[in-house]
Amino acid sequence: MRSVREAIAEATAVLTEAGIDAPRVDAELLAAAVLGVPRGRLALAPGFDAAAAARFAGLVEQRAARRPVQHLVGYAPFRLRELAVGPGVFIPRPETELLVDWGLTRLRGLAAPLVADLCAGTGAIALSVAQEHPGARVFAFEDDPQALEWLRRNATDAVTVVAGDVTDPATLSTVDGQVDLVLCNPPYVPDGTPVQPEVADHDPHRAVFAGPDGLAVIRPVTGRAAALLHPGGWLGIEHDDSHGATVPALLRATGAWSDVTDHLDLAGRPRFATARRLADFTS
Repeated sequence: MRSVREAIAEATAVLTEAGIDAPRVDAELLAAAVLGVPRGRLALAPGFDAAAAARFAGLVEQRAARRPVQHLVGYAPFRLRELAVGPGVFIPRPETELLVDWGLTRLRGLAAPLVADLCAGTGAIALSVAQEHPGARVFAFEDDPQALEWLRRNATDAVTVVAGDVTDPATLSTVDGQVDLVLCNPPYVPDGTPVQPEVADHDPHRAVFAGPDGLAVIRPVTGRAAALLHPGGWLGIEHDDSHGATVPALLRATGAWSDVTDHLDLAGRPRFATARRLADFTS
């Protein structure tokens, strides 16, 4: 029987050598998955028997080869939830939680708001809004068949999954002009931008990259959002850290928006833009 402490220390050294950003955290997550205990209770877990040790070593080897830890354990934490993830869907990042925070403040005082999550992927945004603002009616839009499978696996009764292109005016046009809040984490990385191996090799390319300037999806989404929202409704859209001036300028140029603001993430990088639908705009 091998001790948990010894196994994690050795795994941390292997992952450090492989260049993993958070080697100790990942080693603990993998150990917890193998032992079937929460990460916070690893100190109370029994040691690794031979079979568990072999499985743990295999997972550490895969993580050292830059397979995402979320794929290895089968979930990604996001706010109050753990979302099922795997090949074919974008892994939600902590930065997007800030967009959800902003969106939830816009819903305060609304008993039954209508919310749309465009480019929903796993459903991280939609599910968080539905859980943290009970009474919200939330639509999650996704058109990629593989991502849709993960979205449907994660979805609850509080979220309506919509299979369709978020840039198509016909997609859920029955609620045009009625939505209170649109949130979106679209593909936005400019083509050719260097990314980590976990992103390059495991996140779906079309969920990450969006043309030479990274705006191939954001441009049409701003128009679709304007059609979905009622006058005074709010839009929040995540973007690349090189878009801190570009996306707000794009929003202002459409003539559909007021209160255009850009927001920084916890590292001080431009991360998402917000705007309010003008009352007198007609597309």
